[in-house]
Amino acid sequence: MLEHGGNLNDAARHYGRPRSAWLDLSTGINPLAYPAPAPGMDAWHRLPEPSDALERAACDYYGAQRMLAVAGTQAAIQALPQLRLRQDGRPARVVVAAPIYAEHAHCWQRTGHLVREVPYAALDEEVQAQRCEVLVLCNPNNPTGALVAPAQLLRWAQQLAARGGWLVVDEAFGDTLAAQSVAAHSAAPGLIVLRSVGKFFGLAGLRLGFVAAAPALLEALADWLGPWTISGPAQQIGTAALRDRHWQDRTLTRLLADGERLHALLQRHGIAASGSALFQWWPETRAADFHASLASQGVWVRLFTRGAGGIRIGLPPDEAGWQRLDAALAHWRAHG
Repeated sequence: MLEHGGNLNDAARHYGRPRSAWLDLSTGINPLAYPAPAPGMDAWHRLPEPSDALERAACDYYGAQRMLAVAGTQAAIQALPQLRLRQDGRPARVVVAAPIYAEHAHCWQRTGHLVREVPYAALDEEVQAQRCEVLVLCNPNNPTGALVAPAQLLRWAQQLAARGGWLVVDEAFGDTLAAQSVAAHSAAPGLIVLRSVGKFFGLAGLRLGFVAAAPALLEALADWLGPWTISGPAQQIGTAALRDRHWQDRTLTRLLADGERLHALLQRHGIAASGSALFQWWPETRAADFHASLASQGVWVRLFTRGAGGIRIGLPPDEAGWQRLDAALAHWRAHG
C-alpha cells in the first residue's frame, strides 16, 4: 500500500507525540470542514439505494450532465484500469502525467497495463505521436498545482476518443478553480472526470466522490463497482453540502485568501513554492531533513520521496496553527 498524507498514527508512534499534540498539514484538505447535518435514522437502517437527489446536486454543483457517485475518487482510480481491461480485452498503453498522485500509475500498473510516467510538458507529444491509448492527469496537479488549459484537455480527449482511447482528468482539487474544469464536456466519448467531496468540503472521512463521463461508461462502471457503494449517511450529508451555496461561496473566499497567505509565508522563509488554494509544494533538496525538523516541532507535513520529491504543506486551521507553522519554518531556517 502506498504512503499518503494524514498518517498521524505513524507520526505519533515514530516521534512519541500524541495525535492531539500535532498540527497536521500533511493533506490538502480544507481544515474547516462543512458542518455535516445529522443523517436521518433511515440512512442507518436501510440499505442505501442510488440517490437521484445526490446525483442532481452533484451535476448542478460540478456542471456535468451525468455523474456516478463513488466511495471517494480512490474507488474510481482503482476501478477504471479494471474496467478498461474488461472492455478492451488487452492491456492498454497508458501515459500518466508526472509527478502526480501516486495511486494513478500504481493502479494502472497493478492491473497489467503498460504504463509510462511522462512530464506534463511532454504530454502533447505523447498524444500527437499516438504513443498512448489512455492519458491520466490531475488538473490542478497534485502535488505541484500545475494546470493544463481546458481547451488543450478537450483536444486531447477528442484525439484519444477517435482511436478508442480515454482521457482521465482528476479534478479532486478543482473546486477553487471552477473555470478550469472540463466536467461540463464529460458526456463526450472518451473523457472521464473525477471529482471529490473530501478536499474543498473537508469531508474526506465521508468517502464520497463522483465520476463524470458518457452514460455508457458510467453504467459499465456502476456495474463493476456493484451495489450499495455509497452509505446512506454519506448520501444525505453529501447532498446537503453540494446544495449549500452560501457555505460554498464563503469557503471559496476564505480558501483563496488562505492559499495566498500560505504562499507568502513560505516566500518569507525563502521557499519558492507552487500549488493551489489548498496546498503548496516545492522540490526541497533536503526534503527528509526538512520533514524531520518540522516534525520535531509537532508540525506534520507531507514528504515525497519518489518522482520529483519534495514537500507539500496544507492550510492551518486557525491563527494558532499559522503561528506554529511560522515558528517551525523559522526554526528550520535557523538550524536546518
